[in-house]
Amino acid sequence: MSGDPDALVIGSGPNGLTAALRLCEAGLDVLVLEANAEPGGAVRSRALTRPGFVHDLGAAFFGFGPASPALKPLDLEGAGLRWCHAPVASAHPAPDGTCGSISMDRDAAAAQMGGLAEDGRAFNQLAAWFDEAGDAMLEMLLGPLPPIGAAFRFGLVNLLRFAEVGLSSGRAFSSRRFRSEAARRVLPGLALHTDIGPRDPMGAAVGFMLGMVASKHGFPVPAGGAGAITAAMLRRLAEAGGRIETEVHVDRIVEKRGEVVAVATSDGRQIRVGRCIVADVAAPRLYLDLLSGVTLPSHLLRAMRRFPVGFSTFKVDYALDGPVGFDHEDAAQAAVVHAGDSLDDLDRFVDEVRRGRLPDHPYLVMGQQSLADPSRAPAGQHTLWCYSRVPAQVPGGWREVGHRFADRIDDRIEGLAKGFKSRILERVITTPPDLEATNENLLDGDLGGGSAQIHHQLFFRPAFPYFRYRTPLRRLYLGSSYAHPGAGVHGACGRNAAEAALADLGAL
Repeated sequence: MSGDPDALVIGSGPNGLTAALRLCEAGLDVLVLEANAEPGGAVRSRALTRPGFVHDLGAAFFGFGPASPALKPLDLEGAGLRWCHAPVASAHPAPDGTCGSISMDRDAAAAQMGGLAEDGRAFNQLAAWFDEAGDAMLEMLLGPLPPIGAAFRFGLVNLLRFAEVGLSSGRAFSSRRFRSEAARRVLPGLALHTDIGPRDPMGAAVGFMLGMVASKHGFPVPAGGAGAITAAMLRRLAEAGGRIETEVHVDRIVEKRGEVVAVATSDGRQIRVGRCIVADVAAPRLYLDLLSGVTLPSHLLRAMRRFPVGFSTFKVDYALDGPVGFDHEDAAQAAVVHAGDSLDDLDRFVDEVRRGRLPDHPYLVMGQQSLADPSRAPAGQHTLWCYSRVPAQVPGGWREVGHRFADRIDDRIEGLAKGFKSRILERVITTPPDLEATNENLLDGDLGGGSAQIHHQLFFRPAFPYFRYRTPLRRLYLGSSYAHPGAGVHGACGRNAAEAALADLGAL
């Protein structure tokens, strides 16, 4: 089809493409507009360092990829996507030689959880519960609010059991469940993929879910780079008859009498929309920029002006002449390695970032994609993907301090992998302003679509009462990670927004 579409999707990240595919499935003519030259949002890959080294620009490992109820129906594997696994999903080594690790192999997981048999049994009890109830749990947590039907299917006993997790801080939950420090730091360490610290109220669920997903599905990487996920989604979009235009920036959404009717683009067009618009964009950008001049509720505008972003991100990509060479065997075989020595160390890190300081001893998330997917680097060589959480702004500016902080990260890795620095062929740093410049959804370099703190989740994401993807304007829906359930490459925000749109269209 050509001409004005039935449905228009702004943004081609995984949420935008998932929304577009659901709308196509319902028989609508769908057009996706992407501001950048390359689709995919934060799910892209490129040779950043040297020829032959493939680095993921944003998201890099995808526990929700095989698990998400929004992505499963797309059968991306049937569209050419191939998942690769490392022997260990997640490792949490410390300089004292201890390491807590997660594997999909239950026997290995029991032996790896910090070295104490009782900690291994405790973790496997949780993992066995997720094996049995995980699909229903994900349906409940990733679906629209309120999840009444999904909660009924999850069951009262499981709900009560999950309440122990959901009402706990990460520190409290891990301290109750495990005896060794090595095991106790694992789930709170995973929670710092967002801005949830070990002591934060009701913060245990984030680390718990990431840990359970890793135990069942691992932290797989797509063969050839993260962009392979986007490529598979684009194949499905073309098969479904959807269209995509790149390098088209939506400057304004046009409304008449409280209903959206068109978008105005940077190339001077006004594209009329027959049925609905789904915006895979940052919530403040939607309400403050794209709807600038439109009369909106004053409390919503105030909420967007003080919108709580999560931690900013400082990323380093390395080309290495060999494997990282972590001292601990589990870490040397892990898809993802987390540097956080203890619960106290994680607490200190969180406190420094929240006080606006660059961490002295930074927590790190490191992805060893080339271990699972050798196509990411020339034969015998490897990539390393690494980030830390930082304040958005630093004294002197990132141009001045960025390389010094990267040196601090090098030293941190060297403490866990003797000889690491001698293996570096090249490194490329990406600061919070760099991240936002390449993807305007990443406000202040926040990867999560806003804070994951409990006061900004559920019915308060992005702002009450607009938590069910609908906006104050008819036929306009928010389908980005700034809507429930938030961060992660699961496509749920986009699919849920599309379902809301289709429900409203059916009621017309």
